[in-house]
Amino acid sequence: MAGIGFELRKILDKRTLLSVFEAYGLAGMISSGPWVLSIFALLAIGFLSIGWVFPSQVIEQFLLLVTYLMAASLIISGLFQLLLTRYISDLIFAEKEDEITPNLLGTMLLTSAIAALVGGGILSIVTEISPLIKIILFTALILLCNLWLIIVFLSGMKEYYRIFFTMAFGYGLMVLLSYFLPSNGLLGLMLIFTVCQALITFTFLFFVIRDYPADRLVSFSFLNPSKAFYSLLFCGLFYNLGVWLDKFVFWFRSEPSHQVIDIFRASYIYDLPIFIAYLAIVPGMAVFMLRMETDFAAACLKFYQAVREGGTLQSIYFLKDKMVLACRQSIYEVFKVQGMTLALLLIWAEEILIFLEIDLAYLHLLYVDLVGVSLQVLVMSILNVMYYLDKRYAALALTIFMAAGNYFLSQLSVDMGPVYYGYGFAVTMLLTTIVGLIALDRQFASLEYQTFMLQRT
Repeated sequence: MAGIGFELRKILDKRTLLSVFEAYGLAGMISSGPWVLSIFALLAIGFLSIGWVFPSQVIEQFLLLVTYLMAASLIISGLFQLLLTRYISDLIFAEKEDEITPNLLGTMLLTSAIAALVGGGILSIVTEISPLIKIILFTALILLCNLWLIIVFLSGMKEYYRIFFTMAFGYGLMVLLSYFLPSNGLLGLMLIFTVCQALITFTFLFFVIRDYPADRLVSFSFLNPSKAFYSLLFCGLFYNLGVWLDKFVFWFRSEPSHQVIDIFRASYIYDLPIFIAYLAIVPGMAVFMLRMETDFAAACLKFYQAVREGGTLQSIYFLKDKMVLACRQSIYEVFKVQGMTLALLLIWAEEILIFLEIDLAYLHLLYVDLVGVSLQVLVMSILNVMYYLDKRYAALALTIFMAAGNYFLSQLSVDMGPVYYGYGFAVTMLLTTIVGLIALDRQFASLEYQTFMLQRT
């Protein structure tokens, strides 16, 4: 994430009120802009088209299939996102930037193969969807997997506004095409979605290839056991599973769900509140990006630079204390801003549902989901610090804890009845936050020993 940190620090160095707003806006745009754009695009298609361009059944099927595509693509690409990010960081440190693009393309090839196996296997047992729509779903899954991988590289680029506007153009085009083109049912909607995702993906790929030219096409050196950190592969996998497992529980338990199309199910009570609640993390994500990638990242860089260059023990202790203070202040800022956002949304939750013309029966679950997603921002902050400190196994243990907790507690919440829906997710994020903070405290306490004495594993 160094590219983002440099850009944000450059903006903040102007020391004006406008520069502060610009920095927070850029941080929010980079951290959650693509995701927010996709949500608003899907909401726009749903609200503008239902009953006017498309019947409600087609819109429900389209939104459900896109949600499954998003979930599957994030989990599959999560296998390699952190592994590749760490390897690329090492290449930049070693001044071997000509190897970046070949390894990206190698990762995309391997991810596409895995996505093809998973997508092909699932679609082979689907019987109620036409073969043409199956082909479009298969293509969209591979495109989305590659899109999430390419976004890893956006942090190393300087043209953030062009990237944001490219996504805005792509999703805006998707909304316009779905509204103005002649209706062709689910086939037309899925085709429009896939074409627009392809436009965004290949535009981003052009940016990466332009910024990181290479003399060969594909490389798989990121899988070299002597250079790769395979623990990061499982960190990415379990984190994304941990985020989605509560949704899968509610989709495939018969009590809170219903069949929409073939094997694909939706939860009539759970999906909408969690969908709305995730929009609440934008302020916290902006602070997370700004503070972690400026204050903490700079302090962390100075500490390890002093270690590498043979700084005095006193200076290393001093820089460690500054890093701990920067970490504490960064997490506190995230907690404070996200807490204020949560408090306001809890007060306005009923008005929000009324404005969106959503049944107030969803209100209690919305309250619970708002707390859960707010705590998730803290979990992301803790994991980010662990990755900076190279505590990969601690991060892996924490993500496994989160995934297991979200699955079992969500199952328990369904067993306990509708009043407890959502508590599995919220309690999991609370417990993960507490365990993560305790682990961070212990890691900082022995950081000097860990830095000097432990060998690479």
